[in-house]
Amino acid sequence: MKHLAKKSIAAAVSAVSASLVFAQESNPAMEEVVVTGRAQQYYLEQTSTTGSKIEIDILNLPQSVQVLSEQLMIDQAAREITDMYRSIAGVSEFSYSGVTVRGFRESNNVFYDGVRGDPYAGFSVPQLFNIDRIEVLMGPSASLYGGGDPGGLINYITKKPTFEDEVLLTATAGNFDLWGGSADFRGGLTDTIAGRFGVFYEQQDSFRDNADMENTHVAGGLLFQLAPESELTLKAEYIDQDLGGHRLRGVFARDDGSFIVDREFNTNEKDDYQTLEAYILQANLAHRFSETFTINATLRYLDNERDQGYHEPGGFDDVNGDGVGNEFDEEILRDYRLQERANEEYSLTVDMVKEFATGDIAHTFLFGGDYHDVSADFESELGFNRFSGVPNLNVFNPVYGSDPSTYRLFDLGFVGTQSETLGLFVQDLIEFNEQWSLMLGLRYDDYEDEDRGSGFSYSDDNVAGRAGLVFKPAPEATIYLNYSESFSPLALVNQQDPDTEGTLDPEMGEQWEIGWKQDWLDGRLRSTLAVYTITKENVPQPNPDDTGPDDGIPALVSFGEVGSDGAELTLVGDITPVWTMTANYAYNDAVVEEGSENFGNSAGGDRFANAPRHQAGLWTRYDFDSINSSIAFGLTYVDDQLNFDGQNVDSFTVYDASWTTSFDDLTVQLNVNNLTDEEYFVSGFSERTGNFPGAPREYVLQLRYNL
Repeated sequence: MKHLAKKSIAAAVSAVSASLVFAQESNPAMEEVVVTGRAQQYYLEQTSTTGSKIEIDILNLPQSVQVLSEQLMIDQAAREITDMYRSIAGVSEFSYSGVTVRGFRESNNVFYDGVRGDPYAGFSVPQLFNIDRIEVLMGPSASLYGGGDPGGLINYITKKPTFEDEVLLTATAGNFDLWGGSADFRGGLTDTIAGRFGVFYEQQDSFRDNADMENTHVAGGLLFQLAPESELTLKAEYIDQDLGGHRLRGVFARDDGSFIVDREFNTNEKDDYQTLEAYILQANLAHRFSETFTINATLRYLDNERDQGYHEPGGFDDVNGDGVGNEFDEEILRDYRLQERANEEYSLTVDMVKEFATGDIAHTFLFGGDYHDVSADFESELGFNRFSGVPNLNVFNPVYGSDPSTYRLFDLGFVGTQSETLGLFVQDLIEFNEQWSLMLGLRYDDYEDEDRGSGFSYSDDNVAGRAGLVFKPAPEATIYLNYSESFSPLALVNQQDPDTEGTLDPEMGEQWEIGWKQDWLDGRLRSTLAVYTITKENVPQPNPDDTGPDDGIPALVSFGEVGSDGAELTLVGDITPVWTMTANYAYNDAVVEEGSENFGNSAGGDRFANAPRHQAGLWTRYDFDSINSSIAFGLTYVDDQLNFDGQNVDSFTVYDASWTTSFDDLTVQLNVNNLTDEEYFVSGFSERTGNFPGAPREYVLQLRYNL
């Protein structure tokens, strides 16, 4: 199948290239397009493509978007996306790669270079070695990108070949036996061909017992300047991740939020594992037919396999025989799970932009479509606590060393699904004059999921829109009003209930947002204030009328509704040549408007789980040119949360700092994360599996040699 994918990509690229060569020959008077690099900046990025699929000044976009630059990632010694959450207003960690955005759990709204195909989907956290910048669109995005939750969308912009020669070598070391390094080579191979090759390796022991990690990432690409108007970029990646003692669950907590056991505790044995192996091939073709008409097409292929063998906590065992299992029993039940997942995905996205005018009114008209095909396989086996020979574990005096080969495992079978989504979209940016503009967008989606084993299939379609009005009282100020929609189809496993037979509607969301964007200090500092209200409907809930299987009554019905109201303030600026900073504050109130009992959390009440009301983040750096050095300081604050069982997750504040100094081409950087060694839970989950602990104080020393 991999050979077929490579042939498909090659055929598609050849066909599109041939059509573009013909277009060029038929229009010999076409003007030359000059390809230029992006301006070197620190933290302040002034343009984005994620919010509109066209390169636009963020000031003119009628929706909140945040861009995290490569320099910000370097300064924070960020190696994975969780290191960057402090710099995104309204985003907090949920579990694994999932986040809470504007009160909603987001895990499937992840894009790479504007197209679907997340190699880390599931239980791995995206790594940042191959990432040039991160763009986060806040609020619903269905009018451009299709299905997803209404909180927001993360788009990773990957590194590409350049004609500018560069060699970057890095070495990393730190506590918890951290060590690793990378090499990145970029430059021109000929006058019309540029290349890039990069390799990354890192390993570290976790602060959690029995756990460690090993990451290998190889990425490369070629850029072909086919003509002054045409550019073809080919990329390939290989990702290998080996996480020992995983899949990591939480640490047990009391209802008041305090730790029952140390934050280092781990339910897993040392031989438990979570592995990921992924291959990515991507081709992008950009062509300018004329000064007013361009096309951008991206074809992406992804093949990944994820295997897990781990001990799942089953709650405290009633060792004392009093009918209640709790911490006084000291022992927890454990299940053992073997799981194998495999995905093969194809994505094709075509964006076309035409600029024209009707009288004095300027139009930037976007039209195009995308196709996403996913073949997913899942196999699993289960060892059910002591009935399968899985031993209990004393949480206060854990004795590890059990042998899963002795367990009696139950084969839970194989599940294979095939899903296809076809989307068509249009968008018009209408500029009436220098003060007023209107952005209108509409998208149609047709999607189908099929169980390859049973033959059951479910299909539906959706139309989603967006409208944004911009008023600029001055060139450096924007006031905007935005309406946008979202939808999220329900998982096939829910639609396949014999008593339901595909009757569950997709979850639907809509948002109203009003905002103010302002440039200060001659454009060196930019602020964004956004106030929003989001409603999410059709959330599946247990049917109170259901009496059991084969009763003809659906187990789930679509009547849940969640409301989310909030405000976000961000400040990003390269304030002086030696001082740069990014800061944010977010308030969010996500509550259950309608739903069955315990919808928000199992303790009842209307508050949504893992949705903090207040959050704040800061990172600022100051340079001392006289000694070629800089210092940086960071802060992360997250308010109280509730886990799914209504247990409190206390607020926390974490401080970070770094020192950087340079000697010619060599840069030495020391980051200290969690300066005060704060003990805290970063997010909640459940009473049975525990909450997710934050990491203790960490030292990261990096050497960068740039030629």
